[in-house]
Amino acid sequence: MIRALHILFAAAFAVASLPVSAVSAGAECVVPSKPGGAMDLTCKLAQKALPDAKLKLAYLPGGIGAVAWHTLVSQRRAESDTLVAFSGGSLLNLAEGKFGKATASDVRWVAALGVDYGMIAVRADSPWHSLGELMNAIKRNPEQVLIGVSGTIGSQDWMKVALLARRAGVEPRRLRFVALEGGGETFTAMSANYVQVISGDASEAVLYAGPGNVRVLAVLADRRLPGVLAAVPTAREQGYDIVWPVIRGVWMGPGVPDADYRRWVDAFARAQATPAFTQLRAATGLYPFSLTGDALTRWVKQAILDYNRQAREFNLVREH
Repeated sequence: MIRALHILFAAAFAVASLPVSAVSAGAECVVPSKPGGAMDLTCKLAQKALPDAKLKLAYLPGGIGAVAWHTLVSQRRAESDTLVAFSGGSLLNLAEGKFGKATASDVRWVAALGVDYGMIAVRADSPWHSLGELMNAIKRNPEQVLIGVSGTIGSQDWMKVALLARRAGVEPRRLRFVALEGGGETFTAMSANYVQVISGDASEAVLYAGPGNVRVLAVLADRRLPGVLAAVPTAREQGYDIVWPVIRGVWMGPGVPDADYRRWVDAFARAQATPAFTQLRAATGLYPFSLTGDALTRWVKQAILDYNRQAREFNLVREH
């Protein structure tokens, strides 16, 4: 599935030239998690990318995104100026049936703003200095290592560690996971020594991994990432051939009129074609990946099929 996603990413970097249109002032971007995580960063990037829209942020956590999804789809389906942040984790949840009978066709996909990558981190005073040392400790005694993840069994953070564990010869269900709500909460939990390891995203590590606080052991990218994490080796470099890209973007309710939907699609397409957006995206810790409207919708549907195939390998798909 990951290789298929990379093929899709490679085909999607170009942004089409779309007509200019205005966006409404006083619009809202819903963060489907608690403040401080990658979903929060997504809405803040949208806010900066479209300053004329004067986007306000609203937080609607719960059910690893299910609360926001069902609220918008059932109660706020036609709000023309409400965006909702999503990630690859959202698509994985849809693929596994964690949103009930929901499908990708239930909402309107507006724009992908960039791509993030998974990472594995420990406290700065941790005895583990490499991914190999951590996985050896887990192999010796899986029950003694508490791993903080955003979401529950089957979430993308869970999946990253499960894939690594499987490569190390450890049954993922022997691992001890602590389910938390959002990336900000996982870093808080590790700071308090409630968990010893966190599985999260590189953009979150850039935000929270200050000197003396956190040690990032590996990034799940195909090559080392530039910037703050430039010295962090990839999992692949350390003998674990796992790459986990994480798309980030926004969607709208299914009842939004076509004209309003296109207005937002056009606005994001224009913004992403500017050098200013390139700088904003980099400052957020994201990497180039720009799709809007119909092209994004097609990509999302294919990605969900790929995630579904992988989830079935771990018997994680809920049938309805």
